[in-house]
Amino acid sequence: MIRQWEIAIRLILSTVIGGLIGMEREVSNRPAGLRTHVLVALGSTLVMLVSIDGFHNTGANIRVGDPARLAAQVISGVGFLGAGTIMRTGGSVKGLTTAASLWVCAGIGLAVGSGYYMGGLLTAAIVIITLMSLRVIEKRRIGSKHRT
Repeated sequence: MIRQWEIAIRLILSTVIGGLIGMEREVSNRPAGLRTHVLVALGSTLVMLVSIDGFHNTGANIRVGDPARLAAQVISGVGFLGAGTIMRTGGSVKGLTTAASLWVCAGIGLAVGSGYYMGGLLTAAIVIITLMSLRVIEKRRIGSKHRT
């Protein structure tokens, strides 16, 4: 069983991480912004917490079932959500980066929910650096018409 204070820490941490990634998307005026990213990260964390504790028989102190089954469904569900952010207009496709950021927020939420803090935090840092700094490189080197 996960202690109550640790549940709170995991939920708050995933909210902050999702918020940071969502703020970058919001500032960039993308289809899914702050609230969407917070909700994806937070919901993924909650599903992971339920997966861990929901398949635990406290009387016998054993795990029954497979906690990874619910986590796998998060990835499928967020893929569907991300597909809603992708728009095709003529020959260009927009929203792929936002869809990817939603998907990685779900992964971060699952990581934090399972207590894999270092992986979740490091991934969040890499995502934020990627979204913020690589945009500058894309504008300079590739041109703005190829961005998603």
